[in-house]
Amino acid sequence: MATSYQVVVYGASGYTGKLVAWKLAKRGIPFIAAGRNAERLQAEMAAIPELAGHDYQCVGVQHDLASLTALFKGKQVVLNIVGPFMQLGQPVVQAALEAGCHYFDTTGETDWMLYLKQEYAAAFASKELALCPANSYMWTEGAIAAEIALETPGIDTLDLLYYGDSQISVASTMSFLRMCTKPMYHLKGGQLVQWPWATTYDVAVPGVHRILKAMPWGGAGEPVWYQGDARVRNCSVLFALGNQEMFMQIAGLLQQFEAEHRHLDAAAQEAVTNAIGQQVTQVEPPRETPEVHRAQVSCLARGNTQSVSVVLRGSCAYSQTGVFAAEAAMRVLHKQLKAVGFGSGAAILGGRQLLAAQADEGYLSYEITPH
Repeated sequence: MATSYQVVVYGASGYTGKLVAWKLAKRGIPFIAAGRNAERLQAEMAAIPELAGHDYQCVGVQHDLASLTALFKGKQVVLNIVGPFMQLGQPVVQAALEAGCHYFDTTGETDWMLYLKQEYAAAFASKELALCPANSYMWTEGAIAAEIALETPGIDTLDLLYYGDSQISVASTMSFLRMCTKPMYHLKGGQLVQWPWATTYDVAVPGVHRILKAMPWGGAGEPVWYQGDARVRNCSVLFALGNQEMFMQIAGLLQQFEAEHRHLDAAAQEAVTNAIGQQVTQVEPPRETPEVHRAQVSCLARGNTQSVSVVLRGSCAYSQTGVFAAEAAMRVLHKQLKAVGFGSGAAILGGRQLLAAQADEGYLSYEITPH
């Protein structure tokens, strides 16, 4: 394999993978588009107008440790977009470690994040490699808002809310359904505490007059990022959709899961959530449009006597994920990582730097209000 390609996009033919390829091309970064089906990869890459004239290579590879390690050897960074990650991610992260590559993925699955933290954090840190799951809109955007809030001395409690009118890809649907049926956590007094199953909560979204329903949506990554961080005692995250009808349909599916499938073993539960996901979303959506697919993250933060609110307003959550991935590759190649080992995109790449990258592309602005 040509060593001039230092970036591997594994799962490039999927919805998010194509957005990552677009954002890599915008930064002039050559890459290998990898997946199990080389013909499909070539067809999907050829359909991305921004790749015309760009330097990339399509490579078919078996989804096993030996094949992936051989592909990754001599490269610097793996961008893994193949999910559900708890079902498919282990050989990818192991291959990245054995090949000596920095690892970033786009998961939203908290159990996968906790698994990587427990099983791989020390090994990646010992090799001075980044291990960064959820380097995506969910759950990096909230970490950016949190890091801005934590710039205020004395802040130790983070109350985060994601809100958006986003379309959902096929892989994301299967991923979020499985993660919403696994233990979901918030951070209380420095310890992870499980949310109740299939429960909705009333929330007040900044800029929205109605009271909306929200859910933990897998518990989110931010409590995982901040567990063990001396700055943070409490951290909770909820998620609401502008399309409340769709949101309540999803809540109903999760309540049905509790009534009919909670008693099943883990493998059977995974099969159920995969099947439900394939029914909910059967075709990939078109690219997002900023006027329709808007997003927002708010962080209400406080300490003993201090408080501050941070609101990130933007659009096109999936395209933002493409930016986060491309920024990760660029900063690895330019040796600009702020940390190695297990951590959020905000910690490893820099929260303010990621905010600036999204702002440069017109996806994000922010507002901070001290109280």
